[in-house]
Amino acid sequence: MEYSTATIFSQLSLFPSRLQTETRAYPFKPWPWMQRTSQPNRLQCHKMYVPGFGTSPESTAAKHLHDFFNYIAVKIVAAQLQSYNPEAYEELREFLDRNPLSDGDKFCADLMRESPRHKNLALRILEVRSAYCKEDFEWDNLKRLASKMVDDSNKKLMMDYIVDTSCTVDGKQIC
Repeated sequence: MEYSTATIFSQLSLFPSRLQTETRAYPFKPWPWMQRTSQPNRLQCHKMYVPGFGTSPESTAAKHLHDFFNYIAVKIVAAQLQSYNPEAYEELREFLDRNPLSDGDKFCADLMRESPRHKNLALRILEVRSAYCKEDFEWDNLKRLASKMVDDSNKKLMMDYIVDTSCTVDGKQIC
């Protein structure tokens, strides 16, 4: 009994062969609007237009992240120097007091031109910011946290508005 069941299942095919599909006759012809086209219909979804940007918002965010990675690299290098090279740490601190960290590339370019010792610090910062961006920064976590922050902020603002305009808090009339 088991053998005959196994034989039957082994002879069945879940995927019809090409010969079977080519010779299959349909009892009716589908209506023209029901016929399949060669390409599936795809919805044409357009992204939101963001006015006022010469570049995409993603490009602007990437520039800000680039500068942020420079800031992180300076913090990492300063922490490393503080523990094993206090003299270089003081030089970096003095340079930071005189130069803003808002533009990462300008900061590093100015640091390289300060002196040969500062050039080594700048090269270390460049190395650290590249390594941090490529290996240590958690991109998926950034997307998750940013989406959560937007959702939480939207909910809080809408709840605050409802409370302000409805004159009720926790089901109690306050107006």
